[in-house]
Amino acid sequence: MISYLTAPVIVASLSGILAALITVIDRIVNNYGEVQININSGKRIIPVKGGNNLLLSLSENKIYLPSACGGRGSCGACKAKVVSDAGPLLPTEMPYLSRQEIDGRIRLSCQVKVKSDIDIEVPEELFNIKRFSGVVERITDLTHDIKEVFIKFDDDTIDFSAGQYAQLEVPPYAKIKESTQRAYSISSNPSLKNGIEFIIRLVPAGIVTTYVHNFLKIGEKVKAVGPFGDFEIRQTEATMVWVAGGSGMAPFKSMIYDLKEKNATGRPIWYFFGARSLKDLFYLEEMKNIEKEFPDFHFIPALSEPLPEDNWKGETGLITDVLRKYMKNEIGNAKEREGYLCGSPGMIDACVNVMTSEGIAQDKIYYDKFA
Repeated sequence: MISYLTAPVIVASLSGILAALITVIDRIVNNYGEVQININSGKRIIPVKGGNNLLLSLSENKIYLPSACGGRGSCGACKAKVVSDAGPLLPTEMPYLSRQEIDGRIRLSCQVKVKSDIDIEVPEELFNIKRFSGVVERITDLTHDIKEVFIKFDDDTIDFSAGQYAQLEVPPYAKIKESTQRAYSISSNPSLKNGIEFIIRLVPAGIVTTYVHNFLKIGEKVKAVGPFGDFEIRQTEATMVWVAGGSGMAPFKSMIYDLKEKNATGRPIWYFFGARSLKDLFYLEEMKNIEKEFPDFHFIPALSEPLPEDNWKGETGLITDVLRKYMKNEIGNAKEREGYLCGSPGMIDACVNVMTSEGIAQDKIYYDKFA
């Protein structure tokens, strides 16, 4: 008898098989020939082979839309305005689009199949997104399930703002039959132009993280696409409240080293970093050294489940509880504040609730929410 635990897995597997079968049959039966994608009222017109999705068709012509999930339709990042008729809105798109976006003809490009000539609109800064080739120069184990990976570019340079992300591409391996991309925040200093650094946590069954942790080697050739995102420090005088956990350290490492290099750490910064136990913490010494250099920078690590052998003397409990305590007792509301978050959707939602309840306006809280 199929249990209630295995039934969802079986249904998901059958759905995946059915979707793949439909795609194969569609390609055999329907030959759409060559069609055109008209971008921004003629700014770019590209011929493509009909039948692929819009996201893939654009990327094959070096126009890269953000896609944190690699085009699986599970992140909602690859939005574009489709001016011409491209078929009905799909149920897979609905959860990621607001009523205003739907009325404005916004679609998820990975879910739109290009069967005929199509007119779209995208932000023109996306024309500057690049696909970089490089070699893995360094892999460092930060914790038992987090690696720091530095990729040195072959013959190119990157310009990005601290807090932005890029999409790392890995080749086919094991049962994965095609190259796959996932989005990761860039952890390196923006002044380093000839490569990028990622902090990547192993996600159970994660396609790209599994490759990085189990197969990626120093000296290996890889590709990355970016930079993407608008998660960056706003140029105000407000106190900054940063919250992260695990690999969410990445954008904040980039930010603090960028500020440090520019000697621009005059604004108060309260950085809350959550982990389960001591073995899940990293960069402690680096953050403490920055604290000594810049009195306005406060690093507060907290363990939710410290082990007896950790002999932990710092903050304990959920990071949201620690955040609330400090916002009430240490940070206060005498000065304008801004929130900056990086982590799981659940962590971000919980932190937003704490911040708004403590007086930070919703539109002053910034994040990239990766599923």
